[in-house]
Amino acid sequence: QVQFVESGGGLVQPGGSLRLSCEVSGNTVNIYRTVGWYRQAPGKQRELVATVSSGGNRNYADSVKGRFTISRDNVKNTASLEMNNLKPEDTAVYYCNIDVGGYGIYYWGKGTRVTVSS
Repeated sequence: QVQFVESGGGLVQPGGSLRLSCEVSGNTVNIYRTVGWYRQAPGKQRELVATVSSGGNRNYADSVKGRFTISRDNVKNTASLEMNNLKPEDTAVYYCNIDVGGYGIYYWGKGTRVTVSS
């Protein structure tokens, strides 16, 4: 089993920045698989935001391209999401997980809440 602890969320004004962190524990062999960041806005389904493969290949949802940057550290078993030029529509609870085909495959952590508001 794999566990995820997300942190770094908060309240930020539009145009601001945040850096989210994800600590992965448990069967850390899985850290060599693709890691994804996801988000769930109020009243909406959870959606994939970005992924990074073990080799460093990155993919982003169209809505965050050019604003968000995903990264990972396979030694520390962590993943990060740098978010810039935040918009109110980025407001959501953000989660990380091991990604297969666009879906997280392990139990979800508690996530970290991001609120973008003036």
